[in-house]
This record gives sequence, C-alpha cells and structure tokens, in this order.
Amino acid sequence: MDASRTRALRRGAPVAVLVCATVLVSGCALPRSPARQDGSTAQAAQPPAAEDLQARYQKVIRDVLPSVVQIQARSDLGSGVVYDGQGHIVTNAHVVGSEKTFQVTTANSEEPLRASLVYSYPDQDLAVIKLDQVPAGLKPAVFGDSEKVAVGQIVLAMGSPLGLSSSVTQGIVSATGRTVSEGRSEGGTGATIANMVQTSAAINPGNSGGALVDLSGQVIGIPTLAAADPGLGSAAAGIGFAIPSSLVKTVTGQIIRSGKVVDSGRAALGITARTVVDERYQPAGAAVVQILGGGPAGEAGLRPGDVITKLGRDQVTTTTELSEALARNKPGQRTTVAFERDGRAQSVEVTLGEQ
Repeated sequence: MDASRTRALRRGAPVAVLVCATVLVSGCALPRSPARQDGSTAQAAQPPAAEDLQARYQKVIRDVLPSVVQIQARSDLGSGVVYDGQGHIVTNAHVVGSEKTFQVTTANSEEPLRASLVYSYPDQDLAVIKLDQVPAGLKPAVFGDSEKVAVGQIVLAMGSPLGLSSSVTQGIVSATGRTVSEGRSEGGTGATIANMVQTSAAINPGNSGGALVDLSGQVIGIPTLAAADPGLGSAAAGIGFAIPSSLVKTVTGQIIRSGKVVDSGRAALGITARTVVDERYQPAGAAVVQILGGGPAGEAGLRPGDVITKLGRDQVTTTTELSEALARNKPGQRTTVAFERDGRAQSVEVTLGEQ
C-alpha cells in the first residue's frame, strides 16, 4: 500500500563484531552486580531520567491513542485520526481508495461504527470521513505546528499496522522538508508531497492515516509512506514519511468547511507531460503533451512537443522530478523553465499558477 523508493544499508553485523573485539582486547568482562551478604545479587535501580522518559511515553500514549482509529474499507485496512467532536476523521486518500462507506473501530467502541466519505484529495493523499453516529467519549486529537518540528525529536507512530489495532512504535525525526513521490503500482495515489517529515519510527501497511506524535502529545504528521528498495523488494527499515500536520490542518479544514479543497497551495504549469528518453534509453526530460488553455505554460509560449529539462534550479529528467520541483514552489512565484524545441535549448520566464 505504501511506496517510496530508497536503498537500505545493512551494517549491523560488522558493528557487533567490532564491539566484541574491543571488549576482548581491553580484557574487560561484563561487571557483576554487587553481592549481598545473603549471597543474592542486587538489581540496579532504573535511572531517574529513564523513569521520567518512560512516564512521558506512557502519558502520551494514554492521551493520544484513544484519538486513533482503525478504518476498514472493502479491501483495505488503515488508520485514521479523530479531527473534531463532530465525528470527522482524517486519513490517507489511498486508505479510502474509491470507497464511500467504511467500518471504523474507535477506542470506545466494541463494535465497528459506520462512516461515510466527505471528500478525498489524492493530490496530497489526504481524505476526510465522518462517523454516521458520534459515540459518547469520542476524543479529538491535538494537531501541532509541523514548522517547529526538529531533527532528533522523539516521536511515536500510532495506528493499526498489519491489522494490529492500537499499536505504537517509537523513533526520532530523521529529517524534515522531504519532497516525496508515491508510486501507483502498490496502492499509492501517485501524489508528490512536499515538506514531509522523515522518521525512524516503524511504519507498516495499516499505519497509513494514523498519527505521528511528539512527546507533548501533539500530532505532527500523518504516517503515509514506508521507503522500499526496488532491488530487495522489501521495506527499508527505519525510513518512513509523514504528511506534515500544518498541511493536514489546511486541507482538512477546507474539506470540512467547503466539502472539497478550494485552495491547494500547489504550484502548476498548466500542462500534461510524459517522460522521454535519450538515445541510451535514459530519462531526458518531461515532454509537454498538452497545454491547458489560459495556463502559465501557454501564456509563456511553451508548446506541445517541448521537452522541459529544468525548472528554476531543479534539473528535470522525468515527470516525477517536474512534479517534485513544482511542489517546492508556490502559486504566483516567477521562475525559469528551460526546455528543448527541435533540438535547440531555450528558456522562458513563467509565473506559476495553482493546481
């Protein structure tokens, strides 16, 4: 269901060997616990700092886990986060797929509750569903400011990986500001999403749409993608991505107010394109297939058949790279488009529109 591509590094064994070797060379042995007079061994007390951290983990889990639900579509299973007291639940668009009704299991419901689709927005892989009847005690989550998320911050991922409801994994924020494109072949929407939060917290099928939470108990992202290595055909451990909470709030708020997304904030050229290859069958650019009437590309003089090779400072060899370059820009921003026409390199200034 979740798909982004990267390469995993497997170096655990050599590190273990080096550690063992260091112990042997130094002549050190594992220290014994001090013996009591009665011959028993005393157990070391847990450091106060560790107790404090454990207590914070447990408090966050108690506070936030009741706001994370399991969503069952006809053929897919995922997670969601209670957004408000009216029964709105935010999740991933690829979790809801083409379905209109769902079975939702909340922390306070013994039996699944019926929910209906409000709106799905595949361009940002977000969707909102609403419970047909709001149960007593439904607890909305608190969404934080993802602009303040810092690398190294401890986070917890909550959801229903592999159908195991109310599961929690732990990690850190590994990076921020990632622009990631989903594949379509493994259940993704094909969306290109900017400013994603990269995390080492385990994200598995079923976690999609759940909550990435900081130690203050605020949702800072919606887990969406687990990186995978196409050579290995399996997930790359410790590399997952979450849609930032600031984007989640913007999109979800529009859907609840208007029943759809009315202001995407996504830059666009106003074209359809396809990837072209060179004589060595290597990706060489994004060929313009169609110019949308009145769009930025048409106004700048681009034509069908032009091959875009650069947008601003970003090189473009595929339509995915073009989408990622656009995701890093804003509507109304002026930039340069480099392209080839009839074998000649050219460039034009373009004021980006909105998707």
